[in-house]
Amino acid sequence: MSYSNSIIFGPIPSRRFGISLGIDLSPSKKQCNFDCLYCELEPAKTINKMDIYPRVEDIVSEVKNSLIKHPKIDVITITCNGEPTLYPKLNELIDELNKIKGSIKTLILSNGSTIYKKDIFEALLKIDTVKLSLDCISNKCFKKLDRQDNSVEIDKIVPSMIEFSKRTKNNFVIEILFVKDLNDKDEEIELLYKAIKNINPNRVDIGTIDRPPAYKVIPVDFEFLQKVANRFCDINVNIVYKNRPKQIERYSKEDIVSTLKRRPLTFEDIENMFDEESKNILKTLVNDDIISIVGSSGVQFYKKF
Repeated sequence: MSYSNSIIFGPIPSRRFGISLGIDLSPSKKQCNFDCLYCELEPAKTINKMDIYPRVEDIVSEVKNSLIKHPKIDVITITCNGEPTLYPKLNELIDELNKIKGSIKTLILSNGSTIYKKDIFEALLKIDTVKLSLDCISNKCFKKLDRQDNSVEIDKIVPSMIEFSKRTKNNFVIEILFVKDLNDKDEEIELLYKAIKNINPNRVDIGTIDRPPAYKVIPVDFEFLQKVANRFCDINVNIVYKNRPKQIERYSKEDIVSTLKRRPLTFEDIENMFDEESKNILKTLVNDDIISIVGSSGVQFYKKF
């Protein structure tokens, strides 16, 4: 696979985050402490630290130039061909970005594997939206699906996520990517549910493979993701699925209240599930303060408290 040496990419429109300007902390090659079976990059040996990376001053300079060219940016997204928290000067970079970003939000997309390290934990607290992956809980599943580096201390990840959720004043999102015959077993789903209830993030995004993976693995279907979302009751779950099927039905007032009490639904869920009469009933319930609309990092949910 060929890589660009460009630190900055975009702007790219994002349905959830608006217009995003991306920062690639490893533009020249893949550097990651996971070798996930579903990764869209090529297979690569895991590492525990980067050996080549851009300077903070070069990143900041390019961000400044990009913001002059593209002033209507909603979010600066910190990412990587690999794992961005392996960048050795992450804390310094975030401080510098916070000095120049103004009203623009910051976002990091990470596999969550280093959150138990004090310097990473503290750095993440200074980012407006932190999105961390959590595909597995059991060691067996981690080793089969995420194929982590030996330096990763799996047992420390969830406790650190719980502590992070308690301490952060910003948006905290968990992402789970399901792969058929790997982390789709009932026992793993139950472990994930219990962990996420304890973590208590603002939102959970669940999805599956939608780009060519590094290895021969198979996506789950939409119906499976729906079942998981229904199992994750009382959690703001956002199903991320390309070309999701419409299943339009009529819901009574009682049906709507009962459904939203068990599981909050996104605006997209409503569009794919409710007929026009049901939407009108929902609108009335919102106006009467029976149902509330709550936001989480660009995703709106209907929720019954």
